[in-house]
Amino acid sequence: MRKPWVVGVVLAGVLLGACTDPSSGPEAAPPTPSVPATTRQQAPVSPSGAPVKSAPGVLYLGDSLAMESQKVLGRELRDTLAATYTSAPYSGTTPCDYLEGAKAGSLVPDADKAATLVRSLHPDFVVLQFWGNAWAYTPCMDGITYAADRERYFARYRADVRKLTAQIATAGGARRPTIVWVSQGPDPITPERVRAVNALYEAQARATGDIVADAGRTVSPAGARYTWAQYLPCTAYERAHPDYCTQPGNGRTALHLDTDYLHFCLVPTTSTPRPCPVRSPGILRIAREITRVIGAQAPAPSR
Repeated sequence: MRKPWVVGVVLAGVLLGACTDPSSGPEAAPPTPSVPATTRQQAPVSPSGAPVKSAPGVLYLGDSLAMESQKVLGRELRDTLAATYTSAPYSGTTPCDYLEGAKAGSLVPDADKAATLVRSLHPDFVVLQFWGNAWAYTPCMDGITYAADRERYFARYRADVRKLTAQIATAGGARRPTIVWVSQGPDPITPERVRAVNALYEAQARATGDIVADAGRTVSPAGARYTWAQYLPCTAYERAHPDYCTQPGNGRTALHLDTDYLHFCLVPTTSTPRPCPVRSPGILRIAREITRVIGAQAPAPSR
């Protein structure tokens, strides 16, 4: 019998240091970011040796949810869209960490700021996945937290989202990349915060002609977008691939560990952030939705 999620929340406080908001866990520093986590995967070549044409270039930035998902998303983009792919996630980050000109002590080094990478890589899409962290520890947030002052938290978050969009657009110049804002899944502790953060992403995308990948919907119960669940019914894909249907006997699969209601990797987080090392249905669901949304904008090339 699984433990009640309330018990999991208590235990999660030890494990969530990489990515949560102050109301969801102890207000302590997230793990120190590892050395720059940037990874690059090149598009495949045709039998003649020439690159496959029309393959989109994708840059993936974000917090610990992006950190754990980065390899799976890269695989899905490569296999489905023949994409070139670069990821540079850092656990515990907010949008302001990726701003050029952010305060000293930012969790993202200068070489991996969003605009810097856009200028060097010229991606077609920049995928941004942020849970909405508001750690007092994060230097660029100036100590603003959701728990202490919700109005200031959302005002600052909104301002940083706009600044990040503007820096990415300026860096792209005539080849401005499309920004893909990833909507987040339910939070059992502060569900209205996540709803508001997702609405902020949607409004920003509408204002600037960008797009939203509602990956959070894929890890929510049908008809209950903001109701948290540890288990959901297996999808047809998961039933056909048993490693992704963790309880085939009753037709459901695990999205979270008992001890971690936030992350989707089915092994515990570690003090050194890393991509998830095991097959995890929630991560695959998120990655496939992001890939689907990008593919709708940049159809898979013919081979």
